[in-house]
Amino acid sequence: MTQKLISMTEKELSRINVIQNLIDGKINGTDASKQIGISIRHIRRLKLRVGKYGTEGLIHKSRGRTSNRKLDSEIVKKVEQHLKEKYYDFGPTLASEKLEEDDNIKLDKETLRGIMTRMGLWKPKPRKQAKKKHFWRPRKDNFGEMEQFDGSYHIWFGDEESCLLLSVDDATGKITHAKFDYNESVIAVFKFWIEYFEKNGLPISIYLDKFSTYKVNHKNAVDNKDMITQFERAINQIGVKPITAHSPEAKGRVERMNKTLQDRLIKELRLANISTMEQANEFLKEYVPKLNAKFSVVPNRRADLHKPLNKTIRARLPQIFSIQDKRKVMNDYTIRFEKQYFQLKQEQPTTVYKKDTVTVERRLNGEIKINLKGHYLNYTELPERPKKEINVKLAALTNRKPSQWKPPENHPWRNQFLWNKIKNDQPVLIEK
Repeated sequence: MTQKLISMTEKELSRINVIQNLIDGKINGTDASKQIGISIRHIRRLKLRVGKYGTEGLIHKSRGRTSNRKLDSEIVKKVEQHLKEKYYDFGPTLASEKLEEDDNIKLDKETLRGIMTRMGLWKPKPRKQAKKKHFWRPRKDNFGEMEQFDGSYHIWFGDEESCLLLSVDDATGKITHAKFDYNESVIAVFKFWIEYFEKNGLPISIYLDKFSTYKVNHKNAVDNKDMITQFERAINQIGVKPITAHSPEAKGRVERMNKTLQDRLIKELRLANISTMEQANEFLKEYVPKLNAKFSVVPNRRADLHKPLNKTIRARLPQIFSIQDKRKVMNDYTIRFEKQYFQLKQEQPTTVYKKDTVTVERRLNGEIKINLKGHYLNYTELPERPKKEINVKLAALTNRKPSQWKPPENHPWRNQFLWNKIKNDQPVLIEK
């Protein structure tokens, strides 16, 4: 007679003697419940099953059965094919979203993580060791109270590195403006914020890092507060408070959003076959609202603290967001700026003297303006360096042309006094 081999776990084996003692009447249901650590109701179930099936009654009924939640093998094959062809560099979360959105396959991200790990497309990250605890700064209460800004250099599309300029609202975590540019220069940043202000208005403050575009990092700048960058000068003129962070963690919302975009946006741009900056900026107009709908949060208060642009500020935007430098008017009424020479005309909206300090503005469109006391001076650009001339006949440039009229000899102004020079060069006044 052949004996049937029963496979049992240690947990199930430990219950055999307890249930047998219960059947033999050596202990009661309460004692058995305490020994095994299950409820009295479940003890009764086990007792009945052992009495009916013997020792096999202690084995779980699901042993060896196919799970009701097992994925269809055809679906798994389709998923693996999509992962190999399109989503080979995706993370499990984004791959799960794209499978549902583009391929109509709904799969939990953790299930997909297991498939990708088995295929070698995903490597589970080791558990991080406990570090020093940092307390998060609470979010601002209102939209527009603080904007976190940063530039992220990466190979976003194509083969060359570019920079994504990004602003994230502190209260909502919403991307308020995003734009690709070649670098994080002052010109690129100026264009970014002009577009932001025209779209959203003026926020109360901007939180950014200590990149050289935004802050003078020289050691003497601590004592000399006049040492400011073009960006600091412009942002103060328009009435927005710049705040510089001492660490990346301080402006963590925009830093984390950059990390999210470096994972998601790069893959989205690749799927859309985008290879130029113009195409990428157009793509952002449709992509950013979708991302905001997924990741933004509701602020503590519903007010929008952006100040709208009035006509005066809007008209001054090109002047405020320009590269400005101080220059001296030379003796021949020329001004030198960036290896160029500008000759001031005789007719000016205000009086100009030699050695006057003027502000030269280079606008974003390349136009040069020369500002003196709020007036823009008239000038012509010289093709080459002017010849040195110290004694210029004009004492000053005014808002009128010098008059050519001379009073006649019998004019009272001429006949009032007569000067005569004697040998010792002392003037003597003689009345006629």
